[in-house]
Amino acid sequence: MIEHTYIAPCFEGPIDIIGDVHGEVAVLRELLGQLGYSERGAHPQGRRLVFIGDLVDRGPDSPAVIEWVREAVEQGFAQCLLGNHELMLLLQESKEGCRWYADPTHPETQPGGKFAHSKPAPEALKPIWREFVAGLPVALERADLRLVHAAWHQPAIDRLRHETRPLAQLYHDIEQDIEAALQHEGLLAAESAEKQQYAQQLAGPGSPPPLLQAMAQAALRRNLDHPLRTLTYGPDCLATAPVYVMERWRMTARSRWWNAYHDDTPVVFGHYWRKLAPASWPSGAPRMPAVFEPMQPQQWFGARGNVFCNDFSIGARFLERNDGAAHFNTHLAALRWPERELWFETGRWTPASD
Repeated sequence: MIEHTYIAPCFEGPIDIIGDVHGEVAVLRELLGQLGYSERGAHPQGRRLVFIGDLVDRGPDSPAVIEWVREAVEQGFAQCLLGNHELMLLLQESKEGCRWYADPTHPETQPGGKFAHSKPAPEALKPIWREFVAGLPVALERADLRLVHAAWHQPAIDRLRHETRPLAQLYHDIEQDIEAALQHEGLLAAESAEKQQYAQQLAGPGSPPPLLQAMAQAALRRNLDHPLRTLTYGPDCLATAPVYVMERWRMTARSRWWNAYHDDTPVVFGHYWRKLAPASWPSGAPRMPAVFEPMQPQQWFGARGNVFCNDFSIGARFLERNDGAAHFNTHLAALRWPERELWFETGRWTPASD
C-alpha cells in the first residue's frame, strides 16, 4: 500500500502560484506565456509553478488542463494541491459541472445543456488521472509561506500531518465515522424528518424552505469534523437564511476563517471566487455570499493582513461566453512569490502588501 503525504514541503526558491483553472486551458496558456514559461512548463530563470487546486470542471477542456499539469508535476516543473473538484473526480461524484468525467451522458453535457461545451474524459486516461489525484497533497508549506486550496485550518492540518492512509480510503473512513456519530446522537433521524416534512420545498429553487436546524447541524459536522473537506471546501458556519447553490439548499454558509488566522506565516489559497472589478455577475452564476466585500482585489487580508486569495472567478468564464460577453470580468491569476506580484492572463498587476 502506497502511503500518502497530506502536508508536504513546498518548492524552495521563486514560485508562481496559479489560482483555480477550471478547465480553461487557453487562458492557462495565455497566463503561462505572460509569466515566461515554455510550452512544457520550464522557466528560463528557474522559477516553478504551484497550482492551488481545482484544475477541472465547468470550463471547455478539463482533460487538457489536468494532463498538462500532471506532466509538469512529473517533470519537476510544478506542484499541485488537491482541490474540492479533484476530490470530486477521485470520488467520481456526479454533480453540476463535473459530469464531463463522471457522467458524460447526462443531459447537461448534451447539445443544449449547460455544459455541452465541456470535452468528455477519455476512458483510457481516467485511471491515470485518478492515480495522479490520489497522490496530491492537501497543503504545502515552507518557512515563509503556506498554501492550501480553501482554508488553513490548524486542527485539520494537525490531524492530517501524520496520516498515511490512501486518500479515497481516508475520506470514506472519516465519512463513516461522522455518520455513525450523527446516528448515535439522533441527528440523522432529525435531519431525515426535516427532509420529509419539507421535501417539496427542498426539491428545487422555487420556494425556499425555512432554516432547518437539524440539516444545518448535520452539514456543519460533515464539514468541520472532516479535515479533507475543511481544507478543500473551507470551514462553514450556520447560515442566516437558506441559499440554493449547486442544485441544493444549503443551511450553512462560508466562514471568513482568515479573520481568526493569527500566525506569522502568510497563507495563499483559492476556491472562493473573487472579483477583479466591481462588475455585473454572469447570469446563472452561483449566488454565494460575497465574502471579500468590501476588500479591494489586490488586498491582503485577515487578522494579521497576511492572507491572500488568488481565485478571480475563472470558473464563471463559460457563463460570460454564454452571455455573449465581448470583454471578460473573470480572470486566471498567478501570485509571484516572494515578489508578491499579481499577474493575470492579460498582464501584470502588483498587489498591495497589506
